[in-house]
Amino acid sequence: MLVLGIRVAVVLSLLVLVFLLDDTERAGFRAIGPLMGVAAAYAGVLLVARLIGLPAPPTWLVSGTDSVLALIACGLTGGSQSLAVAVLPIVVIAASLRAESRWGAGVAVALGAGFTVAGLLVASGAGIERRILTGLWWMLYLLATAALVGVFTRRLRRGYELTAESRAEAIAERAALAEERDLRARVLESQQARLDGLRVILHEFRTPVVSMSALARDATRSNGAQPVAPASLALISAHAQHLEDMLDGLADVAITDGSPVGRVRARTVRLADLAAEVFDGAGVDPARRSVSVRPAGSSVICDPQRLRRVLVNLTENAGRVSKPEPVEIAMAREGSDLVVEVRDRGPGLPADQLGVVTSKYTSLGDRKGTTGLGLWIVEQLTTAMGGTLTLAPRPGGGLVARLALPMLWA
Repeated sequence: MLVLGIRVAVVLSLLVLVFLLDDTERAGFRAIGPLMGVAAAYAGVLLVARLIGLPAPPTWLVSGTDSVLALIACGLTGGSQSLAVAVLPIVVIAASLRAESRWGAGVAVALGAGFTVAGLLVASGAGIERRILTGLWWMLYLLATAALVGVFTRRLRRGYELTAESRAEAIAERAALAEERDLRARVLESQQARLDGLRVILHEFRTPVVSMSALARDATRSNGAQPVAPASLALISAHAQHLEDMLDGLADVAITDGSPVGRVRARTVRLADLAAEVFDGAGVDPARRSVSVRPAGSSVICDPQRLRRVLVNLTENAGRVSKPEPVEIAMAREGSDLVVEVRDRGPGLPADQLGVVTSKYTSLGDRKGTTGLGLWIVEQLTTAMGGTLTLAPRPGGGLVARLALPMLWA
């Protein structure tokens, strides 16, 4: 756009020059009136085409047209003595900017030769030798102009290339840093998952170990005076199975991504037996237990260790906060889902705490002072089993923890 504007300005400057010359010099310039009209029309066409977005004409065509018009103007206005020779450097500069410097040098040589020929063809007061020397001098001047423009153009191009390279390197460095941050974040996330898995395992070891320690102390106090009750032996066996499952879960943490839910180990489980094991594992006194199973005698195919961990955590919380009131476990089949409700008569939770109590390391109300992992573990396991956990106030006081789990029924 700048070059087109300069072209129009050059044509207008020649028109102004006509009025600045004396009558003798002005007569020569009047001879190129039609030529200046053609040049003005040519410049206007190029400018309008650029403004409306038409494709630019070939470089050789524009440079050739500029050169021909400039040489004709020089020939019609005095040859080697023409003031229009000042247009020639502008033509060379424009040609050098449009293409490579070699193209500009070629235009300079052609213009110099053409100007020399025009000086020889047009009669003037100078001798032939002077006209030839003038033409050669202008040729060298035009070549120097083309060379200088070429140097500036190469420097500008190199500057643009260096800027582009710097930007590309900066983009590559930013991408590398972003990739490194992502990798670091994934590593930290994996490490955090493993730590969470270990904390979950340690948390889950507590209940069976405490219960088995109490049973062992009771057996030691009797000094063999009376046999160990079958119920105690059954509870010890259940705890041993639970610990074995937890050790398997610990192995999962070692060989997988640290997920606290471990791998699925499906078995057939009677719901009534599972409820009894849950109460035993949660340490709820038999007098405080209430169980309902619908339909009676139902069995499911599931990972008992996962389901037991969920229910023991919920029942243990319910038993702790509702002493000496009973704790209810209600199991029912709804379609293909197993719905379990653990109900207590404790203080419950305010409505604004029901949504945050399952967060990691959160202890609220009577649960303060605990690790804050129990309900988080429950939610993680429930999600892993494809189920949902909801906590709601119980009419008459207390809390209802409701599990809905997709289940295979035996």
